[in-house]
Amino acid sequence: MGFARTCSVALVGVEGVVVEVQADLEPGVAAFALVGLPDKSLVESRDRVRAAVVNSGAEWPQKKLTVGLSPASVPKSGSGFDLAVACAVLGAAERIDPRAIADLVILGELGLDGRVRPVRGVLPAVLAAAEAGYRQVVVPERTAGEASLVPGVSVLGVRSLRQLIAVLGDEPVPQEEPDGDGRPDAMLAGLTVPGAGVGTGIAAGTGLDEGALPDLADVAGQHGARTAVEVAAAGGHHLLLQGPPGAGKTMLAERLPSVLPPLTRKESLEVTAVHSVAGVLPPGEPLVRTPPYCAPHHSATMQSLVGGGQGMPRPGAVSLAHRGVLFLDEAPEFSGKALDALRQPLESGHVIVARSAGVVRLPARFLMVLAANPCPCGRHTLHGAGCDCPASLIRRYQARLSGPLLDRVDLRVEVEPVSRADLLGRGARGESSASVAARVGEARDRAAARLDGTPWRANSEVPGHELRTRWHSAPGALAAAERDMERGLLTARGMDRVLRVAWTIADLAGHGRPDAADVDLALQLRTGIARGIPAGFGAER
Repeated sequence: MGFARTCSVALVGVEGVVVEVQADLEPGVAAFALVGLPDKSLVESRDRVRAAVVNSGAEWPQKKLTVGLSPASVPKSGSGFDLAVACAVLGAAERIDPRAIADLVILGELGLDGRVRPVRGVLPAVLAAAEAGYRQVVVPERTAGEASLVPGVSVLGVRSLRQLIAVLGDEPVPQEEPDGDGRPDAMLAGLTVPGAGVGTGIAAGTGLDEGALPDLADVAGQHGARTAVEVAAAGGHHLLLQGPPGAGKTMLAERLPSVLPPLTRKESLEVTAVHSVAGVLPPGEPLVRTPPYCAPHHSATMQSLVGGGQGMPRPGAVSLAHRGVLFLDEAPEFSGKALDALRQPLESGHVIVARSAGVVRLPARFLMVLAANPCPCGRHTLHGAGCDCPASLIRRYQARLSGPLLDRVDLRVEVEPVSRADLLGRGARGESSASVAARVGEARDRAAARLDGTPWRANSEVPGHELRTRWHSAPGALAAAERDMERGLLTARGMDRVLRVAWTIADLAGHGRPDAADVDLALQLRTGIARGIPAGFGAER
């Protein structure tokens, strides 16, 4: 009788659980049993592993073989257990030393010829292994760079099962022939989900030169909307852009990531882990360094927005936009249920999805930008444009954005049509993204210094009670906001959000605390009612 054990990792959402892979050989009729709550793709690994072992020059044991995945109560899916199962079987057959694999965490799918194919979710899997105390991992060669992002872990990237057997047996390592130049690399197919990279948003600017990024200087006019974009970036506030078609709503939203601060190391690992599990991590770019930008189509379902799917839930658009921007163009055209499902992640910064296969918690700390036309034809606010929409239809169209959802949006801006002078370049050219990003970075630094020692990083995350009791505004600064609240123009949540925006405006202006002008501008950006406050923080103000 032979026995061997090694370890692999099962992913539950974007979190990993270390799984012990055990192989037991007993005399009897040759059979292969796989137990431990495997899914369909994992059950099929019996045939893949057998063919890979034989084609790698090793002998398949002609005995009763049982492979167990423990803990058995954790659902296990995917083909990433193939390499660990093969090593456990070879250890039980004494082809390799069982002690050499006992403390290894092994990930990878096996081809029938013994090649090790890459799998999704390597980064969160290695993070889980490191947290469990393991210091040596074996991964496919294509994902070794992704696994190396985890500090304190020794990573061995292998191209084939033959190579791993040789390394574990202290034998000469065979050289595998690389794919021919110019041929499609089939080994990369396991890293992506078909169609997942279109419209779901890889990190903005990934793989692009700095000069190729969208720049705010391309936007003609729109000084008020540019101010709202700057405030949104500085404080992490959600933004609603309303206006007729062609006014520049989409252009402004697409340029918002260019003024956001770069991701910190911790944030980069969080975003990379989500994108790796979702299968949208670009090959050759193991670490996402820039804020992601996700723009799903208005036909997206609730599951595609917040996460879900058959079996174990998968990340949705709100998780793909984690630490970045979620842009919902033509927001009233989205399903009402899908939009209202965003209310919980907007408040908590995460999504909890419960399915029969399990409950997962997915990160979803994003900056939401909504774009909407004033009516179905889009010409309601244009003078002399000939809008034929009945008043009842306009009310129903605008009511598709529910009050509870809009109450969580800090900034609501009317985007007016671009004037001829601005469009033809006769007016002053707007500031570039670099200039705005510099001010945003300084404002973020001021907020970080003020929030040092607290669990919050941006003004949008600070509870209203803390702002009212711990950090006080200037005397009399909230007088206008208090009057609006008494008249019913502001809810209690709206009052807190005006105060958060006022702190962001004060940080951008270099004020020690919000004064009456800062609060008035915050009210103007939320209610749309002009308060006589000039927009902009650069030369325009």
